[in-house]
Amino acid sequence: MAEQEGLEFGKADFVLLDNLTIEEFLENLKLRFDKNRIYTYIGEVVISVNPYQQIDLYGRDMIEYYRGRELYERPPHLYAIADSAYKAMKRRAKDTCIVISGESGAGKTEASKYIMQYIAAITNPSQRVEVESVKNTLLKSNCVLEAFGNAKTNRNDNSSRFGKYMDINFDFKGDPTGGHINNYLLEKSRVIVQQGGERNFHSFYQECERSAKLSWLLMLKLIVGGSDDLLKSLYLQRDAAEYAFTKDGAAVNSVINDKENFKAVMNAMKVIGFSEEEIDTIYKILAIILHLGNLMFITENDTASISNSSLVSHIAEIAMTEPGTVTKTLLHRTVATGGGDVIEKGHTVQEAAYGRDAFAKAIYERLFCWIVNRINSVIEEKDYDPRIHGKNTVIGVLDIYGFEIFENNSFEQFCINYCNEKLQQLFIELILRQEQAEYQREGITWQHIEYFNNQIIVDLVEQPHKGIIAILDEACMNVGKVTDAILVDTMDSKLGKHAHYTSRKLSPTERNMEFSKHFRIKHYAGQVTYSVEGFIDKNKDTLYQDFKRLMYNSSNPVLKDMWPEGKLSITEVTKRPLTAATLFRSSMIALVVNLECKEPYYVRCIKPNDQKSPVIFDYERCRHQVEYLGLLENVRVRRAGFAYRLPYERFLLRYKMICEYTWPNHLMTTDLEATRIIIDQHGFQQDVAYGKTKLFIRTPQTLFGLESVRAGTIPFIVLFLQKIWRGTLARRRCRGMKAVYKIMSYYKTFKVKAYLIEVMRRFQNVRSMKDYGKSVTWPTPPTVLVKFEENMKYLFRRWRARQIVKNIPPSDMPQIKVKIAAMDALSGRRKDWGVQRTWEQDYLSSARDNPGMTAQFATAMKGLKCKEQFSSVLFSAHVRKVNRFNKCEDRAILITDQHLYKLEPAKRYKSMKALPLNQVTGVSVTNGRDQLIIFHTKTNDDLVICLDKMQRGNDNRIGEVVGVLTNHFNKSKLPLQVNVCNPIHCNMRGKNRTVVVEERIEQTLPDFKKNHTGFTLYWPGI
Repeated sequence: MAEQEGLEFGKADFVLLDNLTIEEFLENLKLRFDKNRIYTYIGEVVISVNPYQQIDLYGRDMIEYYRGRELYERPPHLYAIADSAYKAMKRRAKDTCIVISGESGAGKTEASKYIMQYIAAITNPSQRVEVESVKNTLLKSNCVLEAFGNAKTNRNDNSSRFGKYMDINFDFKGDPTGGHINNYLLEKSRVIVQQGGERNFHSFYQECERSAKLSWLLMLKLIVGGSDDLLKSLYLQRDAAEYAFTKDGAAVNSVINDKENFKAVMNAMKVIGFSEEEIDTIYKILAIILHLGNLMFITENDTASISNSSLVSHIAEIAMTEPGTVTKTLLHRTVATGGGDVIEKGHTVQEAAYGRDAFAKAIYERLFCWIVNRINSVIEEKDYDPRIHGKNTVIGVLDIYGFEIFENNSFEQFCINYCNEKLQQLFIELILRQEQAEYQREGITWQHIEYFNNQIIVDLVEQPHKGIIAILDEACMNVGKVTDAILVDTMDSKLGKHAHYTSRKLSPTERNMEFSKHFRIKHYAGQVTYSVEGFIDKNKDTLYQDFKRLMYNSSNPVLKDMWPEGKLSITEVTKRPLTAATLFRSSMIALVVNLECKEPYYVRCIKPNDQKSPVIFDYERCRHQVEYLGLLENVRVRRAGFAYRLPYERFLLRYKMICEYTWPNHLMTTDLEATRIIIDQHGFQQDVAYGKTKLFIRTPQTLFGLESVRAGTIPFIVLFLQKIWRGTLARRRCRGMKAVYKIMSYYKTFKVKAYLIEVMRRFQNVRSMKDYGKSVTWPTPPTVLVKFEENMKYLFRRWRARQIVKNIPPSDMPQIKVKIAAMDALSGRRKDWGVQRTWEQDYLSSARDNPGMTAQFATAMKGLKCKEQFSSVLFSAHVRKVNRFNKCEDRAILITDQHLYKLEPAKRYKSMKALPLNQVTGVSVTNGRDQLIIFHTKTNDDLVICLDKMQRGNDNRIGEVVGVLTNHFNKSKLPLQVNVCNPIHCNMRGKNRTVVVEERIEQTLPDFKKNHTGFTLYWPGI
């Protein structure tokens, strides 16, 4: 049961149909076909409907989806059957087989390919080279056998015209180690004649791409392809219509890509191991067959002769034999008499044509069998010893023709339908045997199941001395002319009372049969009317011994190897060869014996329509196939006792949620008791039986009832599980977040401690350092301590400053404060502002800076102090300034704690002008080495001066002036703006002026010069 498919796709197992009728069976089949569900189960049998389109049901992902799963765990599929067969082989060391049957065009060949691909994909996980080689050879063999054994028919573009059974050998690890292929009943008559709309075998049409790098030239498409030189060497023309054996199929359209298929065949032959000589011989044989078909016979002097004898030379050259021998073999027959004499009998035209056609068919059949044996020689196990390599197990894959009913049914259809009778008999017997074995194993009472036993039909065909094959063989052995009509009369007399045999003579009212021409067998799949025309000739399958000797005496070793019996002389060949029907019966009996000892798995293929359409479902066409495949019979056998069975463990896994005593887990002693509680609670106890390991359910309604209850319970369970799961996820997320925050907290603490310990380590000796830790690098703080680090650095700077200040004499403190004020104002804005030198501030009182005039300045200072009552002198020095006439003059300035005075040095430092400090709004200096300074006032009459008469070099007093003013204004809590720029804008007597500084090397003293916007201070350059 396919648990993953909904009811909208129909019943995935025909056993679960409510009413077992052909109509309901077909309706379910059509519904699944329309939904692209091409696979359906009957218990453990897969029904496969040809979709006639590409469906995404295969590939690596799908292989993994089915790998290792039980049959009922996934929707129906070929992969499920292949996996079941492989598991049975590997787990229980049981030989298994997969039987694929169905009519032409139903998809048997494709099904066998997918099964082989699945087995190849799931084996050899260790990629052993020798195993990979075996796998590749097994897979490639399909391609080669299709080329030489398949043909386009009216029903199928790639119809297998032979039956194939392949054994794949596995070692104890489950890896393929070899294999063997058996072929059955190749339709060799197709070589010489095809029905309308059909073609000869693919091998006669496949193209080749001739590569200049290849030394072997016979990689060709016979007739249609190949290089001109190559075709000429084989005496072939490019038009297939020129040859009698292929002209009927030359104009037939086919979807088969002969060119691409030829490349695949060549690659497959190379992988398998065909030599260049062998491939050369293969296509030479095809050329011989084509030439044979064009031989024409005429009567000359009451004997047959060849009208186009040039072809004989071509055949002899290609076959590497003598032209005379070829001619003699075609026109004469050598016969040994009872006394040991050898006589030569000439053919009539009809006998020569018969011999030619028989020869062409025999050559192709020998070629095909040789190819199969050549592949077997490569893939068969070599040097296998069970004591060393372990037990060998086998999976067999049988791809066999299905039941055939045509308008004209001949000997081939008779053999094919006999084969299907044998397989149907085996199928029913094995299914019943499996059912009975399982019932006995589980302790369930076995009830006899009524079914149609087709043994009576099998006996009709194969029974010794009484069956149709025996009568046919007797007709072939009789001396004298036994016609097909006599054969029908003989069967009528011997089989007339058989319930499944009739003819026109026995049933005169059956007007669709002709007297002495038709007979009818009532097969399990329906009645089939056979035409006996050609039965005796096809059964004799006569090939004159002369042809065998001709091929054996060829100089081509490969061709010679195909005809080993040709080495016998005519006098040694006395035993009559077995007939075609007897050989086929023996091969079928051997096949059935082989299958009986294996655990079988079945794939039944159905063709939905004859138009090869993916949307047409032909009811009558499908009804016929369902009947002759015995599918309804299969379902009846399967559900005659109990329709469905499941191990207790699996049953509980699926249905335990529908009972409160078993959900989520039961507390009973065994799974059987828990299963019984579920069945009893829902009232199904009258429709089930309890085995040792499995529960058996009698009717599908019980199963559907369980499924219905389960379907109603699932939504509540889903909601419950969702609730539990969401709560679990939330709690897990909460615990995770708590853990994260706890870890973060510990980590932060660790980082903080580590940072503080590192700071302590680095700064523990800063008291003893000369720079008090200025050179110590601060460690990188964690993010949480970035603000803390800023505060730490601020405190450290305060501490370091305190340590430095403690060592400064009290007398130097005023100067230090002034320098600090200057630094705050100019640091980073003016490069040189005199911080390194000692600031004397009152330079006019210094004998060093003002020699000879200090007394005059002292006198002037005394008068000003008495007059203005200032407390201290902040700064005094000589300057140069611009007067009212825009001329440059020497002056001096005096800055006290109250005023800024402009003094006249030439008049004993007479005060020329006093500017209250509270009128000063700011000062401006440049960023260069010059000593220009401008005092900005509230009255818009700024004082522009340049400090003068200083010591050369580093005697820079700009910072000193700015420092004393800034310090004083800070103490007075007055604003003072300090500007650093070049040029400097100012106001002089209410007018805007611009002062620019320009350095000149030749300049000795600073000097102001007027320009069009203001003044230029020429400063001595270095």
